[in-house]
Amino acid sequence: MKFGVILFPGSNCEHDCYYAAAHISGAPAEVIWSGDQKLPEEFQNTAETCLILPGGFSYGDYLRCGAIARFAPIMPAVLDYAGRGGLVLGICNGFQILVEAGLLPGVLHRNRDLNFICRDVCLKVENKKTVFTNKIARDTLKMPIAHGEGNYYCDDAALEKLEKNRQVVFKYCDADGNVTRESNPNGSRHNIAGICNERGNILGMMPHPERCAEAVLGNTNGRLIFESIIAAAKERSLCPA
Repeated sequence: MKFGVILFPGSNCEHDCYYAAAHISGAPAEVIWSGDQKLPEEFQNTAETCLILPGGFSYGDYLRCGAIARFAPIMPAVLDYAGRGGLVLGICNGFQILVEAGLLPGVLHRNRDLNFICRDVCLKVENKKTVFTNKIARDTLKMPIAHGEGNYYCDDAALEKLEKNRQVVFKYCDADGNVTRESNPNGSRHNIAGICNERGNILGMMPHPERCAEAVLGNTNGRLIFESIIAAAKERSLCPA
């Protein structure tokens, strides 16, 4: 199992993701420059690898968050990798890049109150059977968010499809697991905090699991995401079909 963390100009969470993967979860990891046109050779194997698009402010968030990064030289290789079934995790700005690239449906608008939000939130785990959540036994998690454009939107038809196919993986909730307007920090439709594609190999989420993956930080909930990916990759390597 190996993680590859894509570094864009303006990313600022790439080392956090690398550290969570390599030093906390114990899987090999490397940082991949977005100016490259090819992924490292190991990522031809989609069964035992995972790409992470980290948080930050790629290309200064000009135009729209993720709109320029979507055209980075590495992105055709990322799209090809994802199309072949490779695991892709987009965190915060990485989520924004994934929707701009068309790998996930919808868009991410400015937060409802037009303020940058940086605080812990509670998440309801809507689907525990994805490759990104299979090690999560609890119903709710606590994770930090830090974004100005996390207000997820899609039209009614897309929303119905997301809910029907169980592609909504995380929703903002209160400490008791209730999904309410008051627990929604940014105005996202249906309190959506994270979604996967229909195939289930791509996850985009606004909260930062890499920032809550170690006991010294007072929260290890995020580690469950990395452990789920590693467990899924092991299973995929045994059953590559």
